[in-house]
Amino acid sequence: MRKINYLNNKDMLAEIHDSKNSFCSYTESEYARYDIILTSVDKINIRTVAEAKRNKAKRLSQEEYERRKQAGEKVKQAQCEVDYKKITKQELIFRIMTFDHIPDEPGRKKNPRSIADTKQKLNFPPFHHYKFNEDDELICIGKSHWIGGMENGHFSKEHGKATDKLARMWIKLCERYATRGNVRGYTYNDEMKGQAILQLAQIGLQFDESKSNNPFAYYTAAVTNSFVRVINLEKRNQNIRDDILEMNDLMPSHTRQHQGEWDALMKRQQEEKLNI
Repeated sequence: MRKINYLNNKDMLAEIHDSKNSFCSYTESEYARYDIILTSVDKINIRTVAEAKRNKAKRLSQEEYERRKQAGEKVKQAQCEVDYKKITKQELIFRIMTFDHIPDEPGRKKNPRSIADTKQKLNFPPFHHYKFNEDDELICIGKSHWIGGMENGHFSKEHGKATDKLARMWIKLCERYATRGNVRGYTYNDEMKGQAILQLAQIGLQFDESKSNNPFAYYTAAVTNSFVRVINLEKRNQNIRDDILEMNDLMPSHTRQHQGEWDALMKRQQEEKLNI
């Protein structure tokens, strides 16, 4: 039976992109695909335009290669390459990270450290999409957390959702992580999985494509932190239960008993070394 790769960065990035787009509004549907991510409109210059052209050419080449392979053609990657020099500036889409269209929420944080702390809390960093028109002017063609037109629309953060496939990826990742040797023996394994899935649902779309193209590592780190957090909480609760049992002259858990035996053994060995 052919091995199936359930989780890979390419599919994850595609699902993250589609999930974020469900919270966005564009003047045309094809404007949802961006070619470069920048922090400000001022960053659009000759260098970033050239980089965006190369990014677009690489994406188009890969899409053409995969299309021809699925059609049954025997084709090489080099035969599908697109020359970035033939791409015009008007064809490029720029994603600009900005909070300009996000409503203020003063007092949300006591000591705000960034502009994000003064705005409404969002499930992922907001952005605008820009492109050059025929007159070589930059125009806004899309906004995140938005419904309606660019001028007559309004802010919204409730109308979108993560795709079903991305949600299944989160569940699959948590289930596979729960089978690892260092966590599968815990009796509260299901609780750890539940907490990890909840954590991914909360922060899953906060992955920043401008900083990394490896969402698998980002999600794995979040799942690890969730599992460790539950383990530490359960151990703390177990210590409290054992303390109460010992205070009432009752038998504590096996873990506490073995720990007491181990501590006594170490103490005896230390005393023997001092006597020698």
